[in-house]
Amino acid sequence: MQRITKGLSVALLSALMSACSSTVVTPEAASTTPAVTSTALDTKIRQTAQASLQAFNIPGIAVVAVQDGKVILAEGFGVRDVASLQPVTADTLFGIASHTKAFTAAAIAQLVEQKKLDWDDKVIQHLPQFRLADTHLTQTVTIRDLLSHRTGLGLGAGDLMIWPNTDKTSEQILAGVAQLPIAADLRQRFAYNNLMFVSAGLLIERVSGMPYAQYIAENFFQPLQMDNSVIGFDNLTPNITNIAIGNIEYAGEVQRFALDYLQDFAAAGATLSSVNDMGNWLLTLLNEGKTADGKQIIAPAQLAQMWQLTTPLPVAAKPGPQATHFRGYGMGWFVKDYHGVKHVSHSGGILGMLSLTTLIPEKNFAITVLSNQQAFQGLTTITEEALEDVLNLPDTDWLALQTKQYQAFMQEKTNFKLKPVANKTPALTQAHYAGEYQDSWYGNVTISQQAEQLHISFAHTEMLKGVLEHYDGDTFIVRWNEPLLEADAYIRFSRDNQGNINSATMEAIADFTDFSFDFHNLKLNKQP
Repeated sequence: MQRITKGLSVALLSALMSACSSTVVTPEAASTTPAVTSTALDTKIRQTAQASLQAFNIPGIAVVAVQDGKVILAEGFGVRDVASLQPVTADTLFGIASHTKAFTAAAIAQLVEQKKLDWDDKVIQHLPQFRLADTHLTQTVTIRDLLSHRTGLGLGAGDLMIWPNTDKTSEQILAGVAQLPIAADLRQRFAYNNLMFVSAGLLIERVSGMPYAQYIAENFFQPLQMDNSVIGFDNLTPNITNIAIGNIEYAGEVQRFALDYLQDFAAAGATLSSVNDMGNWLLTLLNEGKTADGKQIIAPAQLAQMWQLTTPLPVAAKPGPQATHFRGYGMGWFVKDYHGVKHVSHSGGILGMLSLTTLIPEKNFAITVLSNQQAFQGLTTITEEALEDVLNLPDTDWLALQTKQYQAFMQEKTNFKLKPVANKTPALTQAHYAGEYQDSWYGNVTISQQAEQLHISFAHTEMLKGVLEHYDGDTFIVRWNEPLLEADAYIRFSRDNQGNINSATMEAIADFTDFSFDFHNLKLNKQP
């Protein structure tokens, strides 16, 4: 695992500079660059991207911006891999993660237009094996509900079946959905849930008669000439080497973290793409679903359905510099008002890599930013500085604003400490806790004694292996072998009436742990 000091190593900093065609500008220069023409706009985007590399400790960034039916910028900045120091180019593949949801919704839109289904069809009409823990919900949930995060499942519920990586089949994952706890009534509130999009992908397979990855390739990647894009890391051919490798800033250092781009997220987040390819996607979306050569990929009426606000989200009482008075989720896209125009967007994140796509249809403008570091504030900075010019908004120093937020967040992580226990209660002997545990939706978790220490291993998740550190009484801290997961968790054991350990629950310790580590949904029952 290669590490880079927080200020960026001399070798990497040199590589970043040589990979950029212009001198890095100061935050003040980046935020005051005048913009009237597309030439000024692409200059500002380029300068802001270059400045963001160092400000947010990001090794590599790629950006594509389109306006008035043409690409005004498609470029890479920095390096795609801190080990090789090879530069990011417009063809470098990144995991775009949850932006895949937009393709999933678009695939459904095609099937709706072909009269093979309807947005408001019940899911079980087309995917009979679909089940939720509540019978009424199972019979009522529609395709529109799947795609707008309002089925009643909680935030990230069940993600441990696919995050980070799994050996479960799609059928096993779908079976696990039936055991997930219900958090709310149908359509009561928004709760982002990846497994509902995995289910939508299986529905597409059932209706179209072809695997999800093949459907997206034949109906989107090929006609849009997204020649390098693929669904699923395993579908990369050996000759493709221009691939970004993720990084995580941890304990003051940027650390290389190679991951397989969410192979198991399928229709929820398994796409690899480049800014050259994403440019064609953006142009098609802004052209009401029609490609440059005139082929109608998505019917305008169905695209409008995807971009309608379906599930509301709360907004601040006093709008900030983004001037948002209402926002929500459509189908595969977030939508909101933004200084009086419609703002359509989606982000994506895997461990060590982020993406952000934003469209302003009324201004015929769109931008996608990809990075191989988890500093989302860097992507926000580039996007907001561009929108500032597109909409002729008052100047905000987004680089300074977002840098402050990022540094505060990193400081919070660095300073995080467990609350000390004043009068610690001793634990039972280790043998009492060791054994096989089972959760109804995840499966088996093993706790074993090794060299006088308790170890934990999740049967379907290779990366979830660690050791138990006593905290208080029957509560332990799980320290994962891979600290870059940043997902240490409490595990609390319970006893039966005879005082024997019979079950356990878990909970992430820190608020900054990714919500896809949904340990809190586990109910681990000790097996005889």
